[in-house]
Amino acid sequence: MRFQTIFTIALAAAPVAVSAGGILGFAVGNTNPDGTCKTQDDFKADFDAIQGNSRAQVVRTYSSSDQYGNPCNTPSEILAAAKETKIKVLLGMWPDAGAYEKEKAAIDKANPTSFGDTLFGITVGSEGIYRGTYNVEELLGWIQQMKQAYPKAAIGTADSWNSWANGTMDSIITGGVDLILANGFAYWQYQPLSNATKTYFDDMAQALSHVQHLTGGLDKIHFMNGETGWPGTGGTDAGAAKAGDQNMKTYWKSAVCGLLDWGIDLFWFEAFDEPNKADAIGDNGQKASEKYWGAFTSGRAPKFDMSC
Repeated sequence: MRFQTIFTIALAAAPVAVSAGGILGFAVGNTNPDGTCKTQDDFKADFDAIQGNSRAQVVRTYSSSDQYGNPCNTPSEILAAAKETKIKVLLGMWPDAGAYEKEKAAIDKANPTSFGDTLFGITVGSEGIYRGTYNVEELLGWIQQMKQAYPKAAIGTADSWNSWANGTMDSIITGGVDLILANGFAYWQYQPLSNATKTYFDDMAQALSHVQHLTGGLDKIHFMNGETGWPGTGGTDAGAAKAGDQNMKTYWKSAVCGLLDWGIDLFWFEAFDEPNKADAIGDNGQKASEKYWGAFTSGRAPKFDMSC
């Protein structure tokens, strides 16, 4: 199959880039089910659940504010909890709609490098190029500013896999970025569960292959799958892709465990259900629920066995 061929070539081309057994991470929200901002204690409870039910070593965030732009002091709260529980954090910034300076101020306040290796890195933006909320030149400028502000931290960005594969992000790849997060959802490509793993592997292989071709290797860039996932019961169907807890488990066991076996690091979207989360608007203009994508319920109960 095509995805097997591409992966064989891509992985053979950069033995330093991957190792036996990729790192598992989770995307985590920064608000509780009632909409209040998570505190250090809330994040600690999150991490206790994650570490007690999976092999995850890292979590990623998206913003220092809630979904309405209200400040949550997320960097300070989550880093303190992570240091206590010995899990790493990839801090996210949401620079859309002129919020870059506010996001940077929240990170500066947390003094993230003082937490040592608890700080996995910092990502500037997530799928903003895909959404068209900022351009590549703006993004590169923000990344370079963050690299100057935090020269010892790994700085990167996340976007859809095809943006990394089709040349859209080439100036980011060659602009000194440390972390590349390629997001891939066979679900949002309307793939039935029977073809989801193949589609996901092919997406990741195309992105990885292009990055390696452009850079000559991954000795200076850490490539990761920034997001993948499958909605559980209560989620929105996407064509032939059907939501449901059992389908989520099947996708995890096949796709997630498979990519980890290839040695590719990945983040599952997401750790916990967010019943308070506003619906997303798809490319077709229709609403789609993102409330039930968690591997855990909003009460932190695991939905399935997460072993591989």
